[in-house]
Amino acid sequence: MSSIFLDTLSGNKTTRPPVWFMRQAGRILPSYQKLKLKYSFHDMMKNKELASQVTLMPIDDLGVDAAILFSDILIIPESIGMKLEFTDNGPKFHNPISLNNISSLSFDATKLDYVYSNIKQIKSINKKTPLIGFCGGPLTTFLFMFRGDEKDKSFNNALKFFYSNKKESVYLLEKLTEASIEYVQGQASSGIDCFQLFETYCGIIPSELYKKLILPLSTKILEAAKQKNVPTIFFPKNFNDGLRYINKDICDFVSIDWNLSIEYARKIVDSKVGIQGNMNPRLFYSSYDDIDIYLNNLLKFGEHNDDWIFNLGHGFLPDIDYKKVKYVVQWIKETNWNRN
Repeated sequence: MSSIFLDTLSGNKTTRPPVWFMRQAGRILPSYQKLKLKYSFHDMMKNKELASQVTLMPIDDLGVDAAILFSDILIIPESIGMKLEFTDNGPKFHNPISLNNISSLSFDATKLDYVYSNIKQIKSINKKTPLIGFCGGPLTTFLFMFRGDEKDKSFNNALKFFYSNKKESVYLLEKLTEASIEYVQGQASSGIDCFQLFETYCGIIPSELYKKLILPLSTKILEAAKQKNVPTIFFPKNFNDGLRYINKDICDFVSIDWNLSIEYARKIVDSKVGIQGNMNPRLFYSSYDDIDIYLNNLLKFGEHNDDWIFNLGHGFLPDIDYKKVKYVVQWIKETNWNRN
């Protein structure tokens, strides 16, 4: 299968940067909001027809160059024995991690089978559009596993445990990594065309500590995709200057958050690694004129960097106007990027 997204991932020169968005499957789309009136998030994720429909919505509604699987990073904790509930206020676990229950966790691979079924269904419906699979990074997933109250959005309990119980924390992080590796392999075997690892809360600990303790685990998960010949994207949000540690042995592309300029990120990331990002999603609250100014300022970067995928520096916020998103996609597609 050839596409501008996969061509860019493979290092082939294209006439423009490909474009897709994190959290594009749902959230801001009116068609998704209609489905939400009938079905819960969990229902949509578990039903292969609904999951396929939501995954492919942005292709028709926004015109993006790739689809990302409609799923959630917390199904890995669920697969190792945690009781997950998606409430109206966010996810919570009925058995959040403590010293008392950490040793009882046990991976059940069959709990992930429905995801593989969803992937196969999506690929049977649309063979042309590249499908991105994903899972959460070890640290990010770890942090959520201590959340027993969906209204408490802090990670204070998790961080206290992380610093107070190093041995148990490493045990849990390794268990998550093992389950994630099997999950990535299952996604690859089911038909994904690219894999992204979301380490959304990378910056919650110092970059040197992340590099020493977590990055080797993240690399193992990404390597599992590479071994299946699936190109990889790593999103270590707020890694900041730690991005200088990212090289081709870790991932094919690295996604940049909006706290760093794309030009600075390109300077410090290994030149053999492609760049993805990094529009601030809040720019969609701006006027069309301001959005035009932002996009025009990227033309020079886009002209000289063939290894760049246009994306956000984080996911969509729920109240963003999808018409402005559609406008950005059309702008990227119709603009002359001066790539000879």
